[in-house]
Amino acid sequence: MSWVTQLARPEVLRLAPYEHAAFGGPRTRLHANESPWRLGGDGSQAGLNRYPEPQSPPLRERLAQLYDVRPEQLLISRGSDEAIDLLVRAFCRPAEDAVLICPPTFGMYAVSAQIQGAALVSVPLRAEAGFALNVPAVVDAAAAARLLFLCSPNNPTGNLLDADEILRLADRLAGRALVVVDEAYIEFAGRASLAAQIPRRPNLAVLRTLSKAHGLAGARLGTLIADPEVIALVRKLIAPYAVPQLVIEAVSRLLSGDRPVQRASRIATLCAERERLSGALAASPLIARVHPSAANFLLLECRDADAVLARAHGAGLLLRDVRGHAALPWGVRVSIGTPQENDALLGALR
Repeated sequence: MSWVTQLARPEVLRLAPYEHAAFGGPRTRLHANESPWRLGGDGSQAGLNRYPEPQSPPLRERLAQLYDVRPEQLLISRGSDEAIDLLVRAFCRPAEDAVLICPPTFGMYAVSAQIQGAALVSVPLRAEAGFALNVPAVVDAAAAARLLFLCSPNNPTGNLLDADEILRLADRLAGRALVVVDEAYIEFAGRASLAAQIPRRPNLAVLRTLSKAHGLAGARLGTLIADPEVIALVRKLIAPYAVPQLVIEAVSRLLSGDRPVQRASRIATLCAERERLSGALAASPLIARVHPSAANFLLLECRDADAVLARAHGAGLLLRDVRGHAALPWGVRVSIGTPQENDALLGALR
């Protein structure tokens, strides 16, 4: 019996997934109850009168190349949010199993656990150590957990978690829990993805997204990278035609050509602006500290968070109030904008 079989929900293992209409190449489709006519003005390649191919093989190949993994290690999802939800549903039985999180962190891990009826175990990051992992406490608390979610760089604090500590956790929890590393912001960190470690550590999974560095938040396209057995399990639960045809076509086009050069240039500009904005904001009398960041945002430790938010709002700028996190009673999160947008913020907070 494999470790996935031991950890997964028994009812999901027994589940016979929905069988969508087969895709048979150029044959005429009279088997999926679709309209045989395109709507006037439909400029899509495949035609919106037809269902999109689930887990589009060409797009899957393109994403596998982008993330340097094998296609069978990859599941395409509607943003990372869907992948998080699918993992919780695949591994956690309501009222029996637990999800472990390390707050302050991305809120969807807890939301997905609560929707599923799974217990939520929290081991806070060590605020006094730059929001580092508390590895011994995580290991102790993981006894009842099937999933451990780690965000690196972490949202909303912006710091990278120690890669060696994450890998040691995966080793310690082998056969006991799946360690899921959310790398939504890894492109801004100058560090390689941990996805390359999955063949040696099959209880490690990685979440990637096109929403941040790739500038495709509106496409809502994320990727779960994991052991093929995990992918096969989670694929049982995903909606039959989850990713719309227009998204498949747009993303395939926008990931090609000279886009990688443009993306690298924009990441470099954003990282330079991150450092410029960090230094300038630290001089504001309203801000006690700007926390180090490896992401595309900064966490501000404010002397008067209400004043910071009000001044930004008065300048036509929206910042994120993160004081709802128990460890961040002073917190405001600022996304890095264009140089002009960043200048407007600095002017508002002088």
